[in-house]
Amino acid sequence: MFTHLHLHTEYSLLDATIRIPALIEKLQASGMTSCAITDHGNMYGAFKFKNAMTEAGLKPIIGCEIYVAPRSMELKEFGKDNKYNHLILLAKNLEGYKNLMKIVSIAHMDGFYYKPRIDFETLSKYSADLVCTSACLAGPVSRPLLESNYNLALEIAKKYAEIFKDNFYIEIQRNGMEEQEKVNEGLIKISKELNLPLVATCDAHYLNKEDASIQEILWCISDGTSMDDPKKRSMPTNEFYVKTPDEMIELFKDIPEAIENTQKIAEMIEEYEMSFGRIEPRFLDLPEGQTTASYLKELSYNGAKEKYGEITDELKERLDYELKVIGDKGYNDYFLVVRDFVTFCRNAGIVVGMRGSGCGSVVAYSIDITNIEPIGWELYFERFLNPERESPPDFDIDIADKRRDELIQYTIEKYGTDNVKQIGTFR
Repeated sequence: MFTHLHLHTEYSLLDATIRIPALIEKLQASGMTSCAITDHGNMYGAFKFKNAMTEAGLKPIIGCEIYVAPRSMELKEFGKDNKYNHLILLAKNLEGYKNLMKIVSIAHMDGFYYKPRIDFETLSKYSADLVCTSACLAGPVSRPLLESNYNLALEIAKKYAEIFKDNFYIEIQRNGMEEQEKVNEGLIKISKELNLPLVATCDAHYLNKEDASIQEILWCISDGTSMDDPKKRSMPTNEFYVKTPDEMIELFKDIPEAIENTQKIAEMIEEYEMSFGRIEPRFLDLPEGQTTASYLKELSYNGAKEKYGEITDELKERLDYELKVIGDKGYNDYFLVVRDFVTFCRNAGIVVGMRGSGCGSVVAYSIDITNIEPIGWELYFERFLNPERESPPDFDIDIADKRRDELIQYTIEKYGTDNVKQIGTFR
């Protein structure tokens, strides 16, 4: 049996086309029981991939094709530091997954220069419980071989073997490219000389052979060219698709151990859960002697009295109910922090507004997060937050796009860089 250990999904943005549901269908139809996800420089699809694979009864292997800086990742000189090597990392267990997340995060936060890069020293620090393969023609071992520098390739392979020990594999591909055949000779020789295991991959970027042209369309979008441009980026073969086990076994029939090692690696991978703990914001301007609960209640009652004129029994019941749910669910700080930055926007003349289910909260209305009065409009607080809801709520706040930077800077200065993040989402 064969397992794909170098595979890119659509989360390798503008480079790969494989969608996870279709991938799983093909894996099942081909009789494969496990597969890795190794998107370029990111783990955007890891959670979706793991859940979908597990639900389908298949074994997910979480990985990433990272970019390794030629020097320190802190150096960012054009012509030198925008040349990087590719490397495949696969998490063996929960600790390996944590190390992989750390590596990818550092690459984005500290090493980004054209691509999210990591350097050799940082990679060494977080190498535990990771399987490493030497990747494609852009890998650190293959590049010197392309330049006929066998000795350098050998030394680099030794360096990675010292870090990853028994978890380092020489990756070999057969994709019909002349350069690949040249490199393969050197890779096999290095494997024998250093007693390093070979592992076969096909560096899949699209699901089926006929999908190769879709990848070229993505490249045109990425590069700002067109399919009619004779200078557009293209590949000389259409072999970077999700091959079946039979196809891979036939391709590597002269070195069957390269196929067998894919299963060996798959069997190394332990099952583990990806858990997402809650990290709540902390309100910083709490008056002396107050708790977040008492301060939110004070603001709510003062605001309600100002807006409604008097606190009727009905209004008091609604306020107390909302405040209890907010407090019981642990969102007092959240309401106060949102109020803080909405107040900043209004005071700074930045257009700000709220939409969505949060408009059903009398507390939010009373403390000036929203201008929508929920009781008169018969809006239900429970659509936003209720005792049975497990997932955290979120206020849908719209900020004038031309002045968003001012708000971001305000929150960074007040709450600290480590506590302010911008998050990308996919639909």
